[in-house]
Amino acid sequence: MFARTSTVILGMVGAFALGLTIGPQITATRAVDPAPMTRVSSDASAATAPAATPAAPVAAPRLERVLPASAPPVRQHVKRLLNDGADARLAADGFHNARQLMTVAYAARNTEIPFVLLKHRVLTERMSLGRAIRESRPELDEAAEVTRARAEAKADLARIPS
Repeated sequence: MFARTSTVILGMVGAFALGLTIGPQITATRAVDPAPMTRVSSDASAATAPAATPAAPVAAPRLERVLPASAPPVRQHVKRLLNDGADARLAADGFHNARQLMTVAYAARNTEIPFVLLKHRVLTERMSLGRAIRESRPELDEAAEVTRARAEAKADLARIPS
């Protein structure tokens, strides 16, 4: 028993050491210049061709502000999306962020599927929003509805003050 445990631990330590040794080399290999390779030709037309232009710098991805679903401005906005008398605090429970909450709220409003049903299917049954819409209203184009709801949620989140 001791020999087997020692062998497993020694193997794990060896794998870790190997990862520390090879890891930086793999990372450095991935950082190769993304400019396309050009073919060198020996004919005369290649001599008159313009020089290859350097690749444009790659823009860093924009960071988005992620509000929690329980933020007061988010709850106020979601309350307007839900049916009259709906409790925005209960609606926000279980969502990781405001974008998830608002996307499901817009999808519910646009498709006329009850918010509670979509929320249950997305959070409890772990369905994608598209599948939850398809299960509730199979006649709808779920991909288009999800795209529409995400776009509306993103636009509204951009307008909400931080």
